[in-house]
Amino acid sequence: LGAILLVATGRNPAWILWQALDAIFSRQRGIEGVALRAIPILMTALAVALSLRLRIWNIGSDGQLLVGAFAAVGVGINLNAPGWLVILAMAAAATLAGAVWILLPALARAYWGVNEVITTLLLSFVAVQLCAWAALGFWRDEEAWAIQSTEAIKDTLPKIPGTESLSISLFFPLAIAGALWWVFRSTRMGYEIDMIGGNPKAAAFAGINVPRRVVAVMLVTGAIAGLGGMVQLAGAPGAQQLSAGFSAQYGLSGFIVAALAAGSFMGLVAGGFMIAAMFFSGLVLQTRGLSVYIILA
Repeated sequence: LGAILLVATGRNPAWILWQALDAIFSRQRGIEGVALRAIPILMTALAVALSLRLRIWNIGSDGQLLVGAFAAVGVGINLNAPGWLVILAMAAAATLAGAVWILLPALARAYWGVNEVITTLLLSFVAVQLCAWAALGFWRDEEAWAIQSTEAIKDTLPKIPGTESLSISLFFPLAIAGALWWVFRSTRMGYEIDMIGGNPKAAAFAGINVPRRVVAVMLVTGAIAGLGGMVQLAGAPGAQQLSAGFSAQYGLSGFIVAALAAGSFMGLVAGGFMIAAMFFSGLVLQTRGLSVYIILA
């Protein structure tokens, strides 16, 4: 379908595809660029995918990522401690912030049947304004007059040896995906979650505390997305400051990836890298004269 549209607008889809593949695989920078874009997408996708095992739609993973970054930058610019300790504190703060941000939607969904689509989505708008407030107000970088952002964190995640810009942040989503795969393949907890997702009444009849399990799983989804904010802040080149536009719709991309993966955490990883490859090649194709709107479409 994309090729038909390109032909209809006078473009050669085969040439465009070749340029996209060449941009990714012909140089190390291309492969690293795809990986860097995949990391925040995978973190939000993992959060959404876990909630989908309960048939719960966590639409607000973008907001949870922003709040995680908000907490991480607060720790990063105010804590005077050794670098490794600051990194650990940032990770803990981001994880906790993401969980707290989804706590109210989780309780409302588990105990009062309030639609989590509405509550999680609307809280994302609050998160954007919270980050904008920090960037324009109490944490504003007074020296960067042209850019409205917070001060930059000083401690970042170390780079992977042999790479130009890729940090160990790549291992965070891969490790979480592997852990979740194991949980749903080999543990009672994973079986109970799938049972609740399949039939909550049958799960309750079998002795599972459904509301408590729903709250616990939703808190974990928020924690994963919140940690994604810290991973992006401390691991991506040039992303060490927080602004209202910190998230380039990572939550939306993650939601797409999670929905397409249909519960498969290994499939989710592949889908995340595919979407990231499309975005990265799109940046290169803009230099070849292709409109950004065609790429996004």
